Amino acid sequence: MKLTIFATLAAAASAFTFQAPTQQTSATALNAESRREAFAKIAGVAAGFAAAAPAFADRDYNEVGLLGGGQVVDVNNANVRVYLKMPGLYPGVAGKIVSNGPYASVGDLYAIKGLSSAEKDLIKKYESRFTVKPAKADYVIDRINNGLYR
Repeated sequence: MKLTIFATLAAAASAFTFQAPTQQTSATALNAESRREAFAKIAGVAAGFAAAAPAFADRDYNEVGLLGGGQVVDVNNANVRVYLKMPGLYPGVAGKIVSNGPYASVGDLYAIKGLSSAEKDLIKKYESRFTVKPAKADYVIDRINNGLYR
């Protein structure tokens, strides 16, 4: 990265160095030619910088597939609408799951206050599809309402 920055600065500086004309020309032609050369050098540097700059993409959450894109769901970070894929859980049980987190283990789901035995049976039915990862503030805020309305 430092090498790229240094090369860019050196190329940009070389665009502004004086080069003596090799033949006698009028002042107007000389100015137009030197401006053209300077512009060409600057454009080349800009293109080189744009092509050489790497894209550093940070991924906030390595388990992004557990937010609803696959079969396994992270109960601490997934949105309530993920439970639409599991018949019987949405909206009642799903709302209770996302409202009472975070959880230390999948077994903590059975300790949610107000769950009926039928709701516990539904959780048991899909228990193999649940996992628990540390809660991330970026995703917890959208667990109950992600702003998608019909």
